Amino acid sequence: MFHSGSDHLPTYYAATSADRLRLRPSLGDDLDVDVCVVGGGFFGLYCALEMARAGRRVAVLEASRVGWGASGRNGGQLVAGFACGMQRLKAVIGQSRAKDMFQESLRSVQLIKAFIGQEGIDCDLAPGHIEVAVLPRRVKLLTDGIEEAAREWGYDQFRFIPKVDLPAYVDSPRFLAGMLDAEAAHLHPLKYVLGLAEVVERSGATIHELTRVTGYEELADGIRVDTAGGARVRCHQLVLAGNAYIDKVDRRLQARVLPVGSFIGVTEVLGEAACRRLMPKNTAVYDNQFILEYFRTTADHRLLFGGGCTYMGGTPADLPRVMQGHIGRVFPHLAAVKMDFAWGGHIDITLRRMPDWGRRGDRVFWAQGFCGHGLVPTRVAATLVTEAMQGRPDRLDAFNGIVNPPFLGGEWLGGLQQAVGMGWYRLRDMV
Repeated sequence: MFHSGSDHLPTYYAATSADRLRLRPSLGDDLDVDVCVVGGGFFGLYCALEMARAGRRVAVLEASRVGWGASGRNGGQLVAGFACGMQRLKAVIGQSRAKDMFQESLRSVQLIKAFIGQEGIDCDLAPGHIEVAVLPRRVKLLTDGIEEAAREWGYDQFRFIPKVDLPAYVDSPRFLAGMLDAEAAHLHPLKYVLGLAEVVERSGATIHELTRVTGYEELADGIRVDTAGGARVRCHQLVLAGNAYIDKVDRRLQARVLPVGSFIGVTEVLGEAACRRLMPKNTAVYDNQFILEYFRTTADHRLLFGGGCTYMGGTPADLPRVMQGHIGRVFPHLAAVKMDFAWGGHIDITLRRMPDWGRRGDRVFWAQGFCGHGLVPTRVAATLVTEAMQGRPDRLDAFNGIVNPPFLGGEWLGGLQQAVGMGWYRLRDMV
């Protein structure tokens, strides 16, 4: 399993952010605030920012370091939508609200891009994303998706790319067609989350790293949050933003998400010319297999490639070689490319891949179950949660109809069940 630590893992992102990785002090004394946020990733920091800007006293408690989990180790693709797909979301919350959520995700893409510019965050932001099909039967998913987005969600910017034109975006024989979204983007997620944290602090919130929360108790006059170091926080409202690392902080939430291992590899420097041959327009890419792969080039002209997952914990014995194999399927001439970095981490999935967002009264709020598609939905979730925290719960409460059942048998048995199920989908992807 992947455990929290006192420093960032040796990823490509950490290596290229070394000058920004300052250590914030842990919580040493008891604290009294309006809002306590547990977790220093995207969702928690967005909530802290919104509530600080609303004039609340806010403290963020992070067990490890800001962006230590998936927020600082992901593929960096800034893409609208939700992991479950819009039709599944529509079936629960209805057409009108589903359209509102898709539009909110589009708005969040634009908000993030504008925020990066306004705050001067250097995070290698680059435009463009293309979804590609490996199997002939999945080409229709692209064309159907384009039509659905225009007809149901009010978005007509997706463009179909036939196989003959694909080399202008991704030069690989593996793919049969693509769907381009020029409004999407990609970035260096750790640089971005560190920049976000600095804006949060400038807005008046405090961030305490190396401060592990062990539990909380709702009292008559507020909430008491306990930490492993003994210091306590008293607050009026609590945001639980631990996601895959919620652990024992809240057992009810923990039971509804399964921490799933996901992996990324980064090659040696290939050079600008080689990278532009791979992806001439420098767009990010993911395929529409059930167990998808994704990739993009970096600002220093490497190939960053994500793929593979494990439901039983642990990391493959020779992860660089595993990632090299994934790359070789997409770009055969890179089958023996040298890997400079390879790492894993946890994403939080729900049994039905649906969002798990909600509240208990007007005190305890949470969002989890981003299922590996969190860079944009964390911004959406923070908007809905902070609206509710300020007395406007209507949009957050629309998610009450989503039932995310617990993983029966706990993490181990749940992981086994998911591994069997994913084996079936992997076989379908291959046939």
